[in-house]
Order: sequence, then C-alpha cells, then structure tokens
Amino acid sequence: MEEQKSYIYEAYDVVVIGAGHAGCEAALASARLSMKTLMLTVSMDSIAMMPCNPNIGGTSKGHLVREIDALGGEMGRNIDRTYIQSKMLNKSKGPAVHSLRAQADKQDYTRSMRKVVENQDNLTVKQGEAVEILTEDGAVCGVKTYSGAVYPCKAAILCTGTYLKARCIYGETSQYTGPNGLPAANYLTDSLKKLGIEMYRFKTGTPARIDKRSIDFSKMQEQFGDETVQPFSFETDPDSMTKEQVSCWLTYTNEATHEIIRENIHRSPLFSGNIKGTGPRYCPSIEDKVVKFPDKDRHQVFIEPEGNYTNEMYISGMSSSLPEDVQIAMYRSVPGLEHANIVRNAYAIEYDCINPMQLKPSLEFKAVSGLFSAGQMNGSSGYEEAAAQGIMAGINAARKLSGKEPVVLDRSQAYIGVLIDDLVTKETHEPYRMMTSRAEYRLLLRQDNADLRLTELGYEIGLISEERKEALQTKKQQISDEIMRLKKTMIGGREEVQEFLESQGSTPLKTALSLAELITRPELGYQILAKIDTERPHISTEIVEQVEIELKYAGYIERQQRQVEQFKKTEQRKIPENLDYDEVPSLRIEARQKLKQIRPENIGQASRISGVSPADISVLLVYLKQNRE
Repeated sequence: MEEQKSYIYEAYDVVVIGAGHAGCEAALASARLSMKTLMLTVSMDSIAMMPCNPNIGGTSKGHLVREIDALGGEMGRNIDRTYIQSKMLNKSKGPAVHSLRAQADKQDYTRSMRKVVENQDNLTVKQGEAVEILTEDGAVCGVKTYSGAVYPCKAAILCTGTYLKARCIYGETSQYTGPNGLPAANYLTDSLKKLGIEMYRFKTGTPARIDKRSIDFSKMQEQFGDETVQPFSFETDPDSMTKEQVSCWLTYTNEATHEIIRENIHRSPLFSGNIKGTGPRYCPSIEDKVVKFPDKDRHQVFIEPEGNYTNEMYISGMSSSLPEDVQIAMYRSVPGLEHANIVRNAYAIEYDCINPMQLKPSLEFKAVSGLFSAGQMNGSSGYEEAAAQGIMAGINAARKLSGKEPVVLDRSQAYIGVLIDDLVTKETHEPYRMMTSRAEYRLLLRQDNADLRLTELGYEIGLISEERKEALQTKKQQISDEIMRLKKTMIGGREEVQEFLESQGSTPLKTALSLAELITRPELGYQILAKIDTERPHISTEIVEQVEIELKYAGYIERQQRQVEQFKKTEQRKIPENLDYDEVPSLRIEARQKLKQIRPENIGQASRISGVSPADISVLLVYLKQNRE
C-alpha cells in the first residue's frame, strides 16, 4: 500500500468497521445508546448483504434471532418485513428445539436494513476501507481509511466478515475479491498484527445459483411454508404476516453425481492444497460430503428462491469449489437440474479472522482497550451468529464509553451467552456454528420465551421502550394468572368428562383432578381440553403456548433450574484479573499455560477451557480460598 497523506476527519464516539449483519447490529445498538457512531463499509452495496444462503433462522439460529430481537436488535424485524416463506422447524420434537426459519427476498432484506441504518439518529454510514487502527497508550484513538482520512474515536468494532484479504476460488480460478465480487479489504490485517493480534485463515463456501427457467420442478418435491406464520420479532403483529408464500423444492444427488466428483477431486482446491484456510465442519462442501461419507448414496439438495424479482435459485446442500466445467456436469446430474443454466458459479472464499480467545466475554480485546470484534471476524459462521455478536459488541462499546460495566450473558441466560462463551473460552480451529446441542440448558433457553428471558435486560440497557416493557409485564401476568386458574379448576368424574377422556384415548378419572394436571397428560393439551374447560378466558396463542409448556415440562424445567443454580455458584466465583498462575502450586503445565493465555474471569469459565481438568480447578479453588482472593 502506498503511503497516503493523512488528514483528520470528523470525530466519533464509536467507529464500526463493516456493514454486514454484525456491523449493522453493532452500529444500531451503539447509535441507539446515544453514541455518535460511524459505520464504514468497503461498498454501500454490502449493507446487510446475504452473500450465501437466502434465509434467516433455522435450527438454533432461530433462537439467536429471537434473542437479538428481545434485546432490542433489528434482524428479527427486518426478516419479518422481507420474508417470502416461513416455517417452524422440528415441530415433531420438543419445544426446546423448535426453531423458526424464513426464506428472505435477498434484495428486499438488504434494502430494508439499509433504510433503517441510513435513517438512524446518531449513525453515519460511509463507504471507505479501514486500513489501520490507531492507538495511544494501548487504547483505541482512531481509525484510518485507505484515502488517508482519520476518524478520531474512543472505541472501534471490527465487523469485517469475510472481507479481510479475501480470495474467491473455484478450480484453478482464483480472484482476490470479497463475496459476490465486491472489493476485498487488503490492509487492515497488517495493522492488527502490529497490535499483536493473532490471526487465523478460515474459509467458507457457497453453491451455484441457477436460472429458475432451466429447472424441471416436476422431478422434485415441493416444500411449502406454514399456513400460520409466526413472526421472528415479538413486536410484529402475527396478523400482519399473512402473504402468499413461495415454494422451495427438494431433490437429491445420486451415484452419477458422486462419480463426477470423485473423478475430478484432484481438481478441487480443497484437496489440491490451493486452499489453505480451515473450512466449517458442519456446513461441508459437496466434495467434502462425498469423500467423508462414501457410504451415502445420496445427499439432500434444496432449491431455494433468492427473491420475488429474480430467477436465481440457490442450490442448498451443494456448496463447492470445483472447476466450472465440473460444476456444470455435477449439477446437471441431479434430477430436475438436467438442463440447469448456472447464473453464478459456486466458489470457496478464504479470509483472515482473529483467534477469539484474545477477547474478553464483552468482546473487547484484552490487549487493546476500546477495540471490540464481532461476527465472522471472531471465527464464527452464519448471519445470525454474526448479528448476535454485533449487538453485544455495540452495547458493550457504548457502555464502556458511558463508564458502565459490560453486559455479559451467561450460558444459562441465552444462546448468545453460549455462543460468545464458546468463542472466547474454547479453542476454535474451524468456523464456529451454533447448534442446540451446545446449550446445556436448552429447555430453559427456548426460542418461544426469549422475550421473557431478555427483554427486561434490554430495557435496562436502553434498547427496549417503556411501552414494550409494560407489554411484557402484562404478558407475564397473564401467563401466571392462567396457570393459577388451571391449577385451581378441578374436574370431577362426570359422565360427559369420562366420555370425553375416553374419546381422546386418555384414562378416565378415579378422583377429581385439576385442569393443570390433565394438561400434563401426553395425549391432552390446552386446546383439546376446551370442551370441558367452560370458563377459560380469551387469551392469545403465545400465552397458551407458554402456559402449556410450563405445565407439561414442569419437572424437567425445575431440574434444569436447579442445575443453573449450581452453575451460577461457579460463575460467581471471580478470579482476580492479575492472578499469577505461576504462584499456584500443583497446577499442571498445560493448565497453567491455558489459564495464563485466556485469563478467565471466573471459575466457571476456567472449567470450560480445553486442557484445564477438574483437578486443576480444585487446586485453583484451594489457592483462592487460602489467599482469600
């Protein structure tokens, strides 16, 4: 990079670098908390862009979106405005794993979010490439752009996504661009390294986009959205969500597809060594699937529309970095895609990101005061994971400048807490993806109760209105009142009651039971009991859902709450920031090294560090007690 003449531009409280899903949430949170905020982006066209899958939510990711909304974020409202198909996943399973997923109109999603950020008070959006983080006495004091403009600031948030030294690859073709051909950010990495920040090289990928007119849908299974659409945002009126939905389609690869891939695997940069970055384990390319699962004779392929005003169809499940000629043959071997015309080739993208163990749980760098990081920059994958980190980084940057303690969600409060704790505590050698199995207390952290868990906190932070807080209090009271009514309402063994129970395949009554007790029976439920519950009040569907879950799963919920109480005890046992682990006798060498590297804030966090054993924790607890730390 040629040395540009620097000049001081306007000063800001917070500068957000990047305008993807993390950047938008970070900038909005900062601005809404009265911080004068600048959001820099390499291209105005990249604001809330969806360079890969055309959907928001999904298993565990839907939980994150609803938590973002419960805290006062924007992603849930934006997908509610721009969805073209919506479906609740895992409905045949328990409520802990129900997850909302919506197909988005990609262009509408971007336009809608762009309108929000461009009209947000205290927020300025500017096209420009950040090339240097300026510091003074170990603290952020400004951000410099490629043009030489310097924006003095008190905090900066890195939300660079997959743009840092990005390289797009398929076959022998390699282009130094960001996703969708947008400019890469080529210089910021060097500035971060000068600050002593450890960098990783990760990769992700995307499948081809195919012209809808060249697809034979008669050979595929049509996938419909839900008749009754549940919004992501707790503020969205469900009645306003009714619209004509588009269909997705399901087909499968076959042995012919797999043979084409095997014959050309030597031409894949994933296997030839041309790609150095580490890819996501839980979202593998189709060539990865064929090599790693040779016993599988087919893999699911979902054909998903990218919007109402385009013929581009996203080929979900067939991400690839194979050469263009192989891609054509591979896709055309799939039923329904025999004559497919590729609009955009599939490709892999390599990019620079950080080792997230350099961050505090607040997402601030331990070594650079006022520098925060969020999203794929932290080694995660996915729009939802990025947005979740973005809102927390924005909140904590604003709170730091206001002289307030950071907000750190723990693993018992939110999926966001699990996500960030995993990133800053556990070694991440591949792009991190949120999954329900990562959450120990998932029955308590359901997507349906995100507002009950987090909206009061959002109000305390300053992102939730008084009106919304009062609506939540009303909702809580209605849930409590209805549970109490059901517990007090006794049902005797009248003839019509016995006949009704028998008609539902339920055991007749030998003695009177409350409606609450009847609801706990697997074959019965709140709506089913309407016939014998003659005095029930008129309450909303979401109240009914909470009441039924609280009653049906009461025993399991109480057990998890007891587990949380034990968890809280270790989380509340703080470790002094300046503790000298070399002075702690009997700590194993590996544990000592990991504890010195990560410097956990409490015993709970220390116990989750890879390489720190229960015996090490016991030694540490004894030392803290003896030294009254």
